[in-house]
Amino acid sequence: MKKNLMFVTIILCCFLLIASSLAASAQEKKITVGAKNFTEQYVLGNMISILLEENGFQVTEKMGTGSAITREGLVSGQTDLYPEYTGTAWLVYLGHEEIISDPDELYEKVKEEDLKENGIIWLAKSNINNTYAIALTEEQAAKIGTTLSDLAEYVNEHHDLIWGIDHEFAERPDGLPGLAEHYGMNIKEENIRTMDPGLTYEPLSRGQTDITMVFATDGKIKKYGLKLLEDDKNFFPAYHLCVCVRKEVLEQYPEIEDILSPITELTDEIMQELNYQVDVVGLPERLVAKNFLSEHGYLD
Repeated sequence: MKKNLMFVTIILCCFLLIASSLAASAQEKKITVGAKNFTEQYVLGNMISILLEENGFQVTEKMGTGSAITREGLVSGQTDLYPEYTGTAWLVYLGHEEIISDPDELYEKVKEEDLKENGIIWLAKSNINNTYAIALTEEQAAKIGTTLSDLAEYVNEHHDLIWGIDHEFAERPDGLPGLAEHYGMNIKEENIRTMDPGLTYEPLSRGQTDITMVFATDGKIKKYGLKLLEDDKNFFPAYHLCVCVRKEVLEQYPEIEDILSPITELTDEIMQELNYQVDVVGLPERLVAKNFLSEHGYLD
């Protein structure tokens, strides 16, 4: 009888130890997800959060910050991972002036340097290339032309055209300053109107601005029927999206790479449709993210 009682006690202790270990392990799987302050980033940030939560992580979200703040949050350890673009990292965060048009070469260079200098690991490159683009209404395009060279020629002859762009594009080297220099455009400072990302479409549609910048995967391009001008002198670099993770976080949770593999399968067309569902249809970002993951079999 005593032997049986001792055996039961040992089994019970083992069970409690295992349960305690599993509970502690679950509690330790905490992670902070960041995202920038525009629709695509909110959708992707929510997609990342949902995938991690589905796999037992306790997720804290820090979304809706500007590019510089979001990046600093990752480098300083305030966040653990977030979706970023190769072109942004190469030109802005790593401070290079060289434009690399080959997306694979750019990805490899960013991946190598960011790990070496900052301890940031870039997961696999997705098929999303959310590069900048310059957009006109169909009516304006009929007058001005279909390429950025056509636009440069028109701008230099008509000095009253108003640009509607976001704050970052107005200052970044891969934004308006670099674009103007590359194409020889003489743009007056008083003709530049800066506004929050996503708010540039309405002024253009109402005729309050003449030219705007967009992201190539933006759903509002479809809504407003805009014409994207061809970058015929190859100014804009590739902006392929990847998930960036702090090295120590990926070492602690190597399963993250497999968990987030659905992100790498996204394309420009898919992303534009997801953005459209938020910006035009009016669905919440998290719902759009969850619907996509469910419909494609990424959630149980």
